Amino acid sequence: MIVVQVEALEVFGHHGVTEDERARGHNLLYDLRLEVSEAAISDRIEDTVDYVAVADVVQEISAGREFHLLEALAAAVADAIAERFPVERLQVRVRKREVGLPVAWTAATVERP
Repeated sequence: MIVVQVEALEVFGHHGVTEDERARGHNLLYDLRLEVSEAAISDRIEDTVDYVAVADVVQEISAGREFHLLEALAAAVADAIAERFPVERLQVRVRKREVGLPVAWTAATVERP
């Protein structure tokens, strides 16, 4: 198994439970874990997942609509990646820093086989 990871991809979006939060928008952090075929050891980009293209998909989903919940946003990102790239398994975690609690961040994680 080969794992491609993207950690703390920062993407601005208009997501949140309240209308004010969605209107204001904020940066979210995306942590992606993509299990890819052993073919990736070929040293050819065609045999793996291009993480630049994956980051573009995250930005596209974030800009495409407003989500109320991190869970729904993480699921939409995971589904889009699974549809567009040859991954065997994937995990998408979306972290939010400004939540009005004394925590570093909150998060939702979605996994797809």
